[in-house]
Amino acid sequence: MKPILRSIFPLVITACFASAQQAALTTNTGAPVGDNQNSKTAGDNGPVLLEDMHLIEKLANFDRERIPERVVHARGVGVHGEFVSYSDFSANTKAKFLNTKDKKTAVFVRFSTVIHGGASPEVARDPRGFATKFYTEEGNYDLVGNNLPVFFIRDAMKFPDMVHSLKPSPVDNQQSPNRFFDFFSQTPESTQMLTFVYSDLGIAASFREMDGFGVHAFKWINAQGQVKYVKYKWTSQQGVRGLTQEEAEKVVAKDWQHATTDMYQAVRAGNFPSWELSVQMIDPSDLDKFDFNPLDATKIWPEKLVPSMKVGKMTLNRLPANFFEETEQSAFSPGDLVPGIEASEDRLLQGRLFSYFDTQRHRIGGNFQQLAINRPVSPVASNNQFGALAGRGTKSDINYEPSQADAVTFKETPAGRYSTRTINGQTMQRAIAKQNNFSQAGDLYLSYSEKDRSHLIANMAGDLRQVKNHKVQVMMVSHFYKANAEYGTRLAKAIGVDLDEIKSMAKAD
Repeated sequence: MKPILRSIFPLVITACFASAQQAALTTNTGAPVGDNQNSKTAGDNGPVLLEDMHLIEKLANFDRERIPERVVHARGVGVHGEFVSYSDFSANTKAKFLNTKDKKTAVFVRFSTVIHGGASPEVARDPRGFATKFYTEEGNYDLVGNNLPVFFIRDAMKFPDMVHSLKPSPVDNQQSPNRFFDFFSQTPESTQMLTFVYSDLGIAASFREMDGFGVHAFKWINAQGQVKYVKYKWTSQQGVRGLTQEEAEKVVAKDWQHATTDMYQAVRAGNFPSWELSVQMIDPSDLDKFDFNPLDATKIWPEKLVPSMKVGKMTLNRLPANFFEETEQSAFSPGDLVPGIEASEDRLLQGRLFSYFDTQRHRIGGNFQQLAINRPVSPVASNNQFGALAGRGTKSDINYEPSQADAVTFKETPAGRYSTRTINGQTMQRAIAKQNNFSQAGDLYLSYSEKDRSHLIANMAGDLRQVKNHKVQVMMVSHFYKANAEYGTRLAKAIGVDLDEIKSMAKAD
């Protein structure tokens, strides 16, 4: 060690740990710890005693430090911030956080990769999760979406199978294009999403440099009960940038958690990232006026048909004090709604309404909403009770409703009632009408520059070449051919599949 470093090193150590030296080390119950270095034993060479409660507590806590990681969206980074409404939008929604110009609402955002595990590199080709929790005066509102505007499937029935195909094999624990392209070859609605994922947008340069989308249609309801269907978009004020495959390989060689590093460095430096929120709106009476189903999560609402309106701006300006307590234990659900915002009849969304709450109860526990990061800023007056780690502080013996007890203050709020909709028909299990699986994917391909098209073909071909089942290769390329003939032709050539076979398959479909 050089002399100057040796001379200041003790000072640095002393400064860093001064506060720790002044604080008493305690057990979880607050009792002082007398020795944190040596276990209590029966004599100098005797066995360790079970009565050393500090040791037992320390080991027991260590054994339980991990909770199950999320099945999807396992790797992520969270940031606090605020959302500012641009105007009064009460003509379209009674949600109070949108009823006043310049109204501020605290938010917590968790960005993530989707398929890969908690210790995976952040340059993996994958959609990025973009989940925002608004701490409103009427309870928490979660806008849970991705950085791409559509999804692979339109029905929640397919979600476990899709994820299984993308996850490692249960036999050899390896991910393989053989598995997921086998699934997607029989899932033609995935064509547009795959065209996004295999573009350079499939590897986000950073979490700051990507847009966010609610993906699903939701409903806005005003005080008069009038309904609008809406779709959300977060527009990055930092611009949008993806990585080529070659750039990604260089990035991961230097920093496998580059997106987390980038976000923490930016916020620590005061370079606070921001996004503008906009919505598109459709009248319920207009839902059937398109050549696709607007409630289909595999479709965008083209801006030329449904123009967007800016709603507000979000700025992220504070890092979590503790990653586990805030980012890891944060729990989001598209079912966390406030008066004035409801779920649409989107089949994929309907399944998520159940699945997200259910996974949080499994992952964190039945009282996950009482954790500080998930707790609403508005008062909670619920008769839900007990369970592990309950801490609602109930002081009344009236834990039911209705009641005539004078002390009872719980009451129903008319503003919280759901909207109504007339439904006629019969129960059924069948695919939606107007599937139109390919045209938007073709439009997306045509919107790319020649450079972007070349990258898309190269990225896609790199994985398709690994597929051993020739029929799967042909079916996949036929989907892209039906989206756009040039698209399919170039892909067929890149992987060495006969174009006539592709055309024949496309015609047969």
